Amino acid sequence: MTATYTFDVFSSLDGYGAAGGDWGGYWGKQGPELLDHRLALYGAEQRMVFGATTFRAFARMLAESSEGDDVRDPWVTRMKNLPATVVSKTLEGPLDWPDATLVSGDAVEVVARLKKESEVPLRSHGSLAMNRALMAAGLVDRVQVTVFPVITGRTGLDPVFRGAEDFDLELLESRTLDGNIQELVYRPTPH
Repeated sequence: MTATYTFDVFSSLDGYGAAGGDWGGYWGKQGPELLDHRLALYGAEQRMVFGATTFRAFARMLAESSEGDDVRDPWVTRMKNLPATVVSKTLEGPLDWPDATLVSGDAVEVVARLKKESEVPLRSHGSLAMNRALMAAGLVDRVQVTVFPVITGRTGLDPVFRGAEDFDLELLESRTLDGNIQELVYRPTPH
């Protein structure tokens, strides 16, 4: 059995995965539907896959946060408690994450092996460079983009698909959350 792999990412309308300035988490646009939907997504049994940069960012944000901060929303807490594989050539263990396994090596090789061995679906939130490489290698089954109703042309950080290969996308699912946030789930195929 081959496990499905979902590249799950947040984006501004203009394609940035984050923003500087005073935007805050979710660009300040989250609402109850989004948060409930995210918790349901992460409620299913699955294994998280992180690259080193995203793992460091999550670990730092969680360590610096306090109760009630966006970073500790229930779905993020659930994500942190799912089994995780962290792919890194630079991190050293032990990791401050409840059920994380650190694997040193090439992400394409690691995820190809995980897809063959895992009995549960695989999901990665963020990890942009790693997921672009996995897409190029044909290992991403679903691209789940949650588009927030903002343009961050001046303050945008981390272009989600900068440097990605060309892909055709087959729309598998779409939904509107809180009246203005779009979630789009695609099957990518090389163009």
